[in-house]
Amino acid sequence: MDEKGGRGVGINSYALVSYLSGPLARYLDGLREHLSPGCIARAHITVLPPRPIRGTAEDAWNVLSEQLQDFSPIPIELGDVEVFRQSQVIYVAVKAGHKALEEMHHTLNSGPVAFTEPFPYHPHITLAQELLVETVPAATETAKRMLADCTAQRSFVLDKLTFVQNTLDNRWMDLAALELTAQGIRR
Repeated sequence: MDEKGGRGVGINSYALVSYLSGPLARYLDGLREHLSPGCIARAHITVLPPRPIRGTAEDAWNVLSEQLQDFSPIPIELGDVEVFRQSQVIYVAVKAGHKALEEMHHTLNSGPVAFTEPFPYHPHITLAQELLVETVPAATETAKRMLADCTAQRSFVLDKLTFVQNTLDNRWMDLAALELTAQGIRR
């Protein structure tokens, strides 16, 4: 551990995410902060959930970049607030783009980043997690009300992916990013 208590010290836990941007991202970040005060995670869709990798992060990123050559930007439309019953995670469902994200996940979950995940992949945007079980119903209702009040457009194009690494103090660091285009990827 370094002098800062582990801040910035990477561990073997990586993910591939697509951060939201603009008014929708700001609104969802505020909603997440309301439900989980102190939460610093940015609104995102996870394509590859957290996992250990084999080899170096650079090698894993090179393989992912090569595999992503075959993918185009994905139109996304968000659905309603829901809850994963097993984990009690409150999230916004991905309505349009769900199947394309599942296909991307299936393709990328191989090679140095292959991992048997504890739950089936389900594209979503997390709003709250690790809440006390008895607070989940009220938090879910609050999230539904707040999302209904959102005036930001709830559709966007997922066209940028970021490879991230977790740290000893559970803060995610961006390692590399690329943009999906109709002609391939742009770094």
